Amino acid sequence: MDNQSKTTTRSKSSFRYCQYEEDRDSPGDARNVLIVVATLIAAVAFQAGVNPPGGVWQDDKDGHKAGRAIYATEKEAYYVFLISNTLALSSSVLVIMYLTYRFPFHLEVLVATASMIVTYGSAVFAVTPKESVRFRYILIAAVVPFAMRLLIRVFVKFRSKS
Repeated sequence: MDNQSKTTTRSKSSFRYCQYEEDRDSPGDARNVLIVVATLIAAVAFQAGVNPPGGVWQDDKDGHKAGRAIYATEKEAYYVFLISNTLALSSSVLVIMYLTYRFPFHLEVLVATASMIVTYGSAVFAVTPKESVRFRYILIAAVVPFAMRLLIRVFVKFRSKS
């Protein structure tokens, strides 16, 4: 067996080893990994929304307004950033809410995540020039993970009755 084949075989086996296996991994361990990953994604997405890449303009010069995202001068790229970042935050918040459901302090987690989403939204609205983005698409991106999960639940319930 040549070195290329050994490397490929070894990487495939380590990839398989890192995958979830019901016989080896407990559901609690899987939940813990998911909550850590979702929390990290939420933290990064929140920070990116509150402090956009490139920062904000510091003064009102050359047609720019202080406090507005510098990145917003690249309208299409900034728009893609906002939609993707909002989708990442919203999806990770959904995972956090699901994984902490019926746990102690779930209500507090719910209040904290809802507050975080409101803070994120207000920060994005504050740093985004009004002419740069259509905010309704950002709101739609925020709702998509919740709507998809609801539709999946309705579909599964409907299928089980059939």
